[in-house]
Amino acid sequence: MHNRSNLYLIGYMACGKSTVASRLSEIFHVRKLEMDEVIEGRAGMSISEIFEKYGEEKFRDLETDFLKDQIRDNIIVSCGGGTPLREENRKLMKKKGIVIYLSVRPETVVQRLDVHQTGRPLLKGHVDVSYIESMMAKRDPIYRAFADCVIATDHREIDDICRDIISFVQGKA
Repeated sequence: MHNRSNLYLIGYMACGKSTVASRLSEIFHVRKLEMDEVIEGRAGMSISEIFEKYGEEKFRDLETDFLKDQIRDNIIVSCGGGTPLREENRKLMKKKGIVIYLSVRPETVVQRLDVHQTGRPLLKGHVDVSYIESMMAKRDPIYRAFADCVIATDHREIDDICRDIISFVQGKA
């Protein structure tokens, strides 16, 4: 892939991180890690249960622990939407890899969540454009300032998104 070896996909929920990570894993023939799945496995409970039992701060601690413990190279990580909000996490990701921000419009998030509704603790039942817009307004500047590359995912095929990422990564080599 590249000298900084790992590829971190960041972005708001339903932006396509998991789907893109899976496809890139096939293309590059490297391992893919779903941060949330690894955390659930380590904690022995779902993300929603972690939020309910211990709160968001504890969950964010678990995200940081994941990044600190990650010693493998040449992996693709689909990060939790809030992972880049902590400065420590941003430093760890920058040190170990390339960060790609998959941007998405609030309307697309609502559309995708309607189709794939799952337990998303930060939504608290608010699957509407204005609520998501307000959450994204806080995160978008952080994501953009931190990412090595920003790629819009609205109304795009996965392979097109992956081609853009591959072009960027190869340009960094």
